[in-house]
Amino acid sequence: MQAAVRLERVSKRFVLHRERPRSFQELFLNLFRRNSRPSKEKYWALKDVSFEIREGEVVGILGDNGVGKSTALKLMSRIIEPTSGTIEVNGRVGALLELGAGFHPDLTGRENVYLNGSILGFSKEKMGRIFDDILDFSEMERFIDVPVKHYSSGMYMRLAFAIAIHLEPDILLIDEILAVGDQAFQLRCMDKINEMKRQGLTMVIVTHALGVVRDLCDRAIWLDEGKIQAEGSVEHVLQQYTTQVMAHDRKQILEAEKEKSDADGDSPDQE
Repeated sequence: MQAAVRLERVSKRFVLHRERPRSFQELFLNLFRRNSRPSKEKYWALKDVSFEIREGEVVGILGDNGVGKSTALKLMSRIIEPTSGTIEVNGRVGALLELGAGFHPDLTGRENVYLNGSILGFSKEKMGRIFDDILDFSEMERFIDVPVKHYSSGMYMRLAFAIAIHLEPDILLIDEILAVGDQAFQLRCMDKINEMKRQGLTMVIVTHALGVVRDLCDRAIWLDEGKIQAEGSVEHVLQQYTTQVMAHDRKQILEAEKEKSDADGDSPDQE
């Protein structure tokens, strides 16, 4: 079976620009501060990551915030390019990334539907034929001609999801977007995802909801500090991940109790 997505020794570095001095006086003082940090800092979101997703697989990517999950999806969708390594993607990608990604804020919902279609190579005529289906699924008739900068997070999600599933993707990337919006629409989205899974669509899902991974995914990948910590069957990876989370939580509780005990020991006795 052909690989739908393959990452080979992929690393991604970002340069974080710290706040610039707001005055000449602040700049002058910073020159004499020994512990003054540099204005630029290199941050490695992914470090030498390799994995493969086969056609028709549904793969969940787990991990805490800031460990490289969303960066991995952006690399697969080619929104950003890797610092090193190679990425192979075979098929049309539909991406549901952070809210508002792919939307022009000053354009209306209707205009953004056509814009998204044109970016993926769909003609205006083709978009006209599927526009009503997008509108029906999103239930956004009242707001479709309103600029999307006025949309709530739930409205963003409704329209973005409806566009993504109707633009005939071979690979669907989903990044926590189902965490917003009303429960009824979330259930409709989950039903649609299950339907697409039965049809053999390749999907990569980033989520904190372990139940979603257990119910939907064929395999899982656990990322931590930009590296793969575990990969394989869903139950194996979930066990590894939850064990680490519980150990971390237990350590934090013990540290908090020790700090409280030390503080109580240092406090003066009351007469």
